[in-house]
Amino acid sequence: MKLAVIGGTGMVGSATVTEAAGRGHEVVSASRSGRHAEGAAQDVTLTLADTQAVVDLINSSDATVITVSAGRGESAQPVIDAHRALIAAAPTGRLIVVGGAGSLLTPDGTRLVDTPGFPEEYKPEALAFTEVLDLYREAGSALNWTFLSPAPEFTDKPRTGSYVEGTDQPAGSEISVDDFAVALVDEAEKDAHRGRRWTIANA
Repeated sequence: MKLAVIGGTGMVGSATVTEAAGRGHEVVSASRSGRHAEGAAQDVTLTLADTQAVVDLINSSDATVITVSAGRGESAQPVIDAHRALIAAAPTGRLIVVGGAGSLLTPDGTRLVDTPGFPEEYKPEALAFTEVLDLYREAGSALNWTFLSPAPEFTDKPRTGSYVEGTDQPAGSEISVDDFAVALVDEAEKDAHRGRRWTIANA
């Protein structure tokens, strides 16, 4: 399988490249810097705002993981705008979008980003990915997409190769970066959550 990872040199992206390459997949890592991601067969330079280049990459791959953060300390609007433009361009390939945990819901239906004590420094990114999720949901079946939200806390614990799943409520309190990558590559292989958001956590 040819798997593209946009944001392939970032924390989640590099782990995803490593996981996919370890399973024998051909991986293309795309990033702003274009620097090499360990395990990638090819490294390309692009940003999510390069809509046509992103569409071309998606359409030439069996699946594409988009793991581009909305950048704490930077405006999140460019990431929202880039996803909006990508959706309008209607790529035909499969998209696996990495979102945040802030759009997950408490048992009473409150978004985590709206709960007391949610860290202020994470709110802009959380709200941005809440909007991005809404954009994909509005696109519906016009695109082949899925949206994976992590558990509220990422950890650097060792890879276990397993995880538990949820839909719109957290499946647990934490997920390791390596196991999050496992889930992303599983989804690329199985296409099991098309057209919906899901979430995972370590058991």
